[in-house]
This record gives sequence, C-alpha cells and structure tokens, in this order.
Amino acid sequence: RHERAGVAVAILLGMVVLAATGVMSMLNAALVAACLMIATRCVTGPVARRSIDWQVLTVIGAALGIGKALETSGGAAFIVTHFLGLAGHDPVLALVVIYGLTMIFTELMSNNAAAAMMFPLALATAESLGVSHMPFVFGIMIAASCGFATPIGYQTNLMVYGPGGYQFRDFVVFGGLLNLVTWAVAVVVIPIFYGF
Repeated sequence: RHERAGVAVAILLGMVVLAATGVMSMLNAALVAACLMIATRCVTGPVARRSIDWQVLTVIGAALGIGKALETSGGAAFIVTHFLGLAGHDPVLALVVIYGLTMIFTELMSNNAAAAMMFPLALATAESLGVSHMPFVFGIMIAASCGFATPIGYQTNLMVYGPGGYQFRDFVVFGGLLNLVTWAVAVVVIPIFYGF
C-alpha cells in the first residue's frame, strides 16, 4: 500500500536501529517490524503470507539438517580428514579446497544450502589445523554467493536465461571463468584481511 510508505520506512528504520544498537536481536527486531507492518495496515495478512517463499525456507531448513547430521554423525570430520589429506597442514590450501567445494555446491543447490552444508566442515577444518575459522567463514560466504556457472546457480540466472536467449553453455563458459577469477582473488585476499 503505497499511501503507507512513510509508516513502512519508519518501521524499517526502527528495526535497523533496534538491531544495530543491540536492544534486540535481528530476528526479534524483524518479527516486531513484521507485526507492526500488519498492525499499521502497511500490508495485509494474506499478502504477507503469500510473499513468503516456502520452497526456499524448506531448502534452507533441509540443508541445515544435513549440515547438523554431518557434524553429529562424524561425517564432517571424515570429509575434513580427506580434505586435510589434499591440503596437508597448509591453511591456505585448505581454504582453496573449502572455497572450491562451496562454489561447486552453490551451482547445484541454493547458496544458502551450500553455505549451511559447508559451514561445519569449515569449522572442523579450522579446529584441526589450529587456526582461526574466520578466513574459512568468509570464503564460504563469497563462494556461496558466486553462482555464475549454471542457470540454476541463482534465481536471477534463471530470470535472464529465457528472455536473454542464453544457452547453458554460455553460463558455463563465462560464469565459470568469473567463478575461477573470484576464487583466485578470494583465496589471496581473504588471508590478508582475516589472517589465519
């Protein structure tokens, strides 16, 4: 409802201030803001319910479950030991492997699911190497956000796939090259700013 835009902007700013100052967690501030949006009639309940993307939430929930299962069952530790076999005891090489796997997973599933699946592996890798987990976390964040090599890598890729007249090969060639460039830059720059 465009006539309520001023109220909606005020609610948004209030949510950001509450979360940024630590008065409320981001989750609680967002829930309060959502309730205020409905209470002040900026949006109706049915419209709010229809705007929730349940498919994305289901995929994220399932991926978090898979990530937790990998962690609890020892699957994450098993995979990490094999990663360490490839990477030795070099944290930079381990970052290269973690980044590369996340990049591959994000091309095949949602970026949220790829990040959720790789996060416990990254923590276990950092712990086993005795280094900070932050470079791995930032590596996962960047790799999961770089779904350029397939049309299914990200929603916007699918949005332009048909209308742009692209072929799958176009994404693989140009997006794959862009993935390789961001991979190379990330594994060089991340350790500089977030050292091991």
